[in-house]
Amino acid sequence: MTIRTATESDLPALTEIYNYEVTSGTATFDICPKTVVERAEWFYEHNKDNHPLIVAEDGGKNLGYASLSPYRDKEAYSPTVELSVYVAPAARGKGAATALMTEILKTAKNDPRTHTVVSVITAGNDISVHLHEKFGFSYCGTLREIGIKFGEYRDTATYTLTI
Repeated sequence: MTIRTATESDLPALTEIYNYEVTSGTATFDICPKTVVERAEWFYEHNKDNHPLIVAEDGGKNLGYASLSPYRDKEAYSPTVELSVYVAPAARGKGAATALMTEILKTAKNDPRTHTVVSVITAGNDISVHLHEKFGFSYCGTLREIGIKFGEYRDTATYTLTI
């Protein structure tokens, strides 16, 4: 498995991985699949400032990706980034998420512009909670019933890591 910076040629595979969660999971509160064109704006927000986007690949196949995105659109939040990790269903349980987390957090720690990493995890995603706790993230609180996915209100839990 190789971890590397995402390139534009990765965008179709990253969109496919993301859309699986849109249509089948609760890791995102998007409810309509995105096109590659729609995901391009998100893609181009990364790999500048303190917002890397990396991929895990094996044999030329994308297994997943991790990104650090702007936390909020206010200047005072610039040292805070929001972490996202998505792994293709066929690659789950094979170490891709751990490898991506290791590399993205190493990148964050080496960037003096980054102070805090935030993750927002949909309630019930125990695997993601365990992964974040393994890397030292702390639970900060739950927002109750803030979104509707698959016809049910969903909670989110916030976890943070100070770099």
